[in-house]
Amino acid sequence: MNSEDLVTLNVGGKLFTTRLSTLKQFPTSRLAGIVDGRDPEFKTVNGQIFVDRDGALFSFILDFLRNHELLLPSDFSDYLRLQREALFYELDSLVELLSQHLLQSRPALMEVHFLSRNTQAFFRVFGSCSKTIELLARRITVFVEQPTALARSGNPFPPQVTLLPLPPQRPSHHDLVFHCGSDGTIENHAGVRYISIKPDNRKLANGTNVFGLLIDTLLKEGFHLVSTRTPASGDKSECYVFERIKSLQVLGGNKTPNPENTTISAPSQK
Repeated sequence: MNSEDLVTLNVGGKLFTTRLSTLKQFPTSRLAGIVDGRDPEFKTVNGQIFVDRDGALFSFILDFLRNHELLLPSDFSDYLRLQREALFYELDSLVELLSQHLLQSRPALMEVHFLSRNTQAFFRVFGSCSKTIELLARRITVFVEQPTALARSGNPFPPQVTLLPLPPQRPSHHDLVFHCGSDGTIENHAGVRYISIKPDNRKLANGTNVFGLLIDTLLKEGFHLVSTRTPASGDKSECYVFERIKSLQVLGGNKTPNPENTTISAPSQK
């Protein structure tokens, strides 16, 4: 490697020396114009190109150019400022990447409607994120007691029942509905409904116990309670509103990220 393959940038007082090819990966960007002399605003003085921008944030941009992914500390919060720097250098792929994740970082809301009536309890869970509702629905199983063939044929012995597993109802992509307990009649004893929520293996018929398990599940998934309310004056159901700040997810890539960092894979180069 000869000296012509290297370039040194002085960005806000911080020095960065790297390959010229690294900074020119996006040929139409302003950054490429800075290092190949097409931008008259930036001159080379004493072997350095001075750029009056944020040097600390440029270190993340340079890392992005080197590795095609953005590795940020878990407590990083300057996404808007980093996006502004990417806009200055006209790195469209990085701007688009940050825009997507700024959108994803909006809080996810979850509403739990709970109505206890005699020996039955009714639940409706609404979520602003359909994917979160889908994942929750996969963890919930409704077990319905069904009489065996012997019980239906008039066998004099006490009736035997089996548990039929069913998924919760999905009125839409954003909510799910289920209920537990029984109608309280002896004749319909074989219609008791139980609820199980993975990874807990218990089958619960008591509405209060199911409600507690559901809330515990949401809390473990990073949601926190923000309010309680009654939806309407004539509705006796209780409504609990939860919120979760979405963490940025790892998109693609083959690397295993450090749990103290957030990894965002780069889209294809333009």
